[in-house]
Amino acid sequence: MDETDFRFMDFKEIVENLIVRDNSPSIPEAIERLFNDIANINRDSMAEIQDAQVEEMAVNLWNWAVTKRVGSVISEEQKAKLRHVACKLVCMCEVSTASEDAIRRQILMNMKTGKGWVDVGNAMMADGFFQAAMVGLEQLYCKLMQRASTEAYITLQKSAMERDLFKVVSYQAEAAIALGDFQRASSCSLRCKDMLIRLPKMTGYLHILCYNFGIEAYKQNKYDESSFWLSQSYDIGKMDKNTVGPEMLAKVLRLLATAYLDWNDREYCDKALHAVNLANKEHLNPAGIFLKMKILLKSETANEELHEAVMEILHLDMSLDFCLNVAKLLMDHEREFVGFDLMKIICERFKSSEDIGKALLLHIDMLLQRKEELLAKEKIEEIIIGHRRGRKLKPELVSCFHNILWQKAARSFEVQNYAEALNWYHYSLRFYAIDKTDLDLAKLQRNMASCYLHLKQLDKARASVREAERHDPTNIFTQFYIFKIAVLEQNSTRALRAINTLEKLITGVVPKENALRVDKDSPVTLLSLIAQFALENGQQIVAGKALEYLAQYSEDPQQVLSALKCLFRLALPKVSQMSESESRKKEMDRLLACLNKAVLKIAHSFHDENSTEDSTVNEAQWFRKIAWNLAVQCDKDPVTMREFFILSYKLSRFCPSDQVILIAQKTCLLMAAAVDLEQGRKASTTSEQTQLLNRALEEINECKHIWNILKETGNFSGDPCETLLLLYEFEVKAKMNDPLLDSFLESLWELPHLESKTFETIAYKILETWSPWSILCRHVMVTTSPCIMDLQLQRPGKCIWKLQGLSSPTLTLMSSDSCL
Repeated sequence: MDETDFRFMDFKEIVENLIVRDNSPSIPEAIERLFNDIANINRDSMAEIQDAQVEEMAVNLWNWAVTKRVGSVISEEQKAKLRHVACKLVCMCEVSTASEDAIRRQILMNMKTGKGWVDVGNAMMADGFFQAAMVGLEQLYCKLMQRASTEAYITLQKSAMERDLFKVVSYQAEAAIALGDFQRASSCSLRCKDMLIRLPKMTGYLHILCYNFGIEAYKQNKYDESSFWLSQSYDIGKMDKNTVGPEMLAKVLRLLATAYLDWNDREYCDKALHAVNLANKEHLNPAGIFLKMKILLKSETANEELHEAVMEILHLDMSLDFCLNVAKLLMDHEREFVGFDLMKIICERFKSSEDIGKALLLHIDMLLQRKEELLAKEKIEEIIIGHRRGRKLKPELVSCFHNILWQKAARSFEVQNYAEALNWYHYSLRFYAIDKTDLDLAKLQRNMASCYLHLKQLDKARASVREAERHDPTNIFTQFYIFKIAVLEQNSTRALRAINTLEKLITGVVPKENALRVDKDSPVTLLSLIAQFALENGQQIVAGKALEYLAQYSEDPQQVLSALKCLFRLALPKVSQMSESESRKKEMDRLLACLNKAVLKIAHSFHDENSTEDSTVNEAQWFRKIAWNLAVQCDKDPVTMREFFILSYKLSRFCPSDQVILIAQKTCLLMAAAVDLEQGRKASTTSEQTQLLNRALEEINECKHIWNILKETGNFSGDPCETLLLLYEFEVKAKMNDPLLDSFLESLWELPHLESKTFETIAYKILETWSPWSILCRHVMVTTSPCIMDLQLQRPGKCIWKLQGLSSPTLTLMSSDSCL
């Protein structure tokens, strides 16, 4: 049969075909069809089918659903839907003529169908089936009363009916709980409780049911409802102690006491205490004893009563861990008097135990938290001496002991009590000298070095750092302290070496067997601290190197830009005083790389939604002026000058396009184009010349676009920009043998504002190319200005300006903001 055939069958056919299938992808579709159709089917619509046939069909469908228990065949919800359909079919049959067995079948099917809906979370659907089951029970009772039977038979049947009634009512309680109807649920449970006199075997079931209701209400913080259900569970459990043991009763009572306690009302503390006392009488358990202590503390019991309760605990021979938990509970509730007294007793009672270290460490921790430092130090000495004499702490406790000492030292360090912090670190160091366990000794030495530095004890700090370096040379914090000491000693070489080592750690150059796995943010943060520390101590060269690495490795654009600003403020005064040399060239190249980094970060900020537009513009303005100033200082190195001008131009594109910015952009592109032209003239290969000329042409075209915008903002009649652009473009086209050169010249003849000297320059440039234009050039040059042949070419830009009698634009330094 095709898998889609279910859609074309009637109700009866679907049922008949479904029950013969074991596993088919179309089964869920068939179940859904039956479930949807059953609501529209009644007995009249199936008049041609006899009751016996309908009942047989329903029973077959029910049995098929029950046997398909594997989850991969049908789900619990689908099973509930099939039971729903089968039950509805059975209930269509005539009840008045139905036999007692048929009525019992209907009762059972209604009960199980309703329970199935409750179990899958649809309590609303279940209620109707439970009501139908109750009606069926009434009908069955009437049937029994109408027929003549022996008293024993009637009693037996009534007992069976009462069990079914008990189940139906308990199911109704479950449904009411699912629907949040506490009143109905409690009414049903009390009705079931009254029936237990005649049904004592159901005691355990109802006891667990009420307990589960209590747990569910407790999870929802419904403490009033939870206390009701747990009280009922305890009362019901007491009715049959053979079924419900004392451990379970105690468990119910402890949860009841917890519900009262969490109700957060003083009036319920007495009820909680009463419940936990009952629990401990039923079955003494450490959980019950601990809960009693919590209740006593919550009810603000006097120390005398608490002390009596503690003594009772000690008489019960509870474990060391339990006693320590009680002590911690007392200290957490600020009952130091009772807590410390208990700790003394514990340490004395369990002094021969191998776990006595737990008690000693807890006692020390408690003393330190309560600022009883002298007593704590006595206990610490006791542990160190005991460890030396053979009473060793367990390995896991050794680590805990060091942690207690280090935490106390850290708290002293935070309040700038460095001498006291050293005392606690020395305890840790003394213990390590006895017990060579796995301790981060390098970290301990670094911490001590930090304290010595704050105390101005440089020699001791140096000794501690030397030990740290011996144990962990590739740790970033070890290198940080090496750096700090070097700076304080004015040893720039060693400081720079520490920074370079730190840089290698960041990039992973250090061999894997020695390298530590560290978060990249840690060394980057240290680079910032290193730069600041070097500046504070007058080590500008060292600070510059740290700032350079910080800008290189930080992923925070704002941090990078701040580092670059500081770096430029350090470098600019020095580079401006340097004479032309290889050192100056290297410094300029370094600053060029830094500016390129700034361009990238500003571009990132410009497109970042979290960055503000004003801050990005301000950063771009600052670095734009720096690039301009550096370009002006490179008049003897045109290639480097061009790079700075191009960077200034790129940075200006992040600024508002006002007249000042447009003029700066125009000048940057003019200067860059002039340099590229000059380099093109000197190029040793054709490919190199072509590359340079093409780049110059791009700059010329971009400059023309900016010039056209700029002319709309004011009068620039005295600006030679347009003439320069024409000459530059002509030279590029001429040197590249552009086939459109003649049309370009034709367009020049039509320009009214060009002077004769401009055409003389064009003629000179044509002559330089030795193209067919040269013959015409010679004629023009002889007839117009013979003296032009005597002109000498000079540096880029100036050559053309001289040839035309034009003055080059004056380039001046731009002012930048003061240092941060």
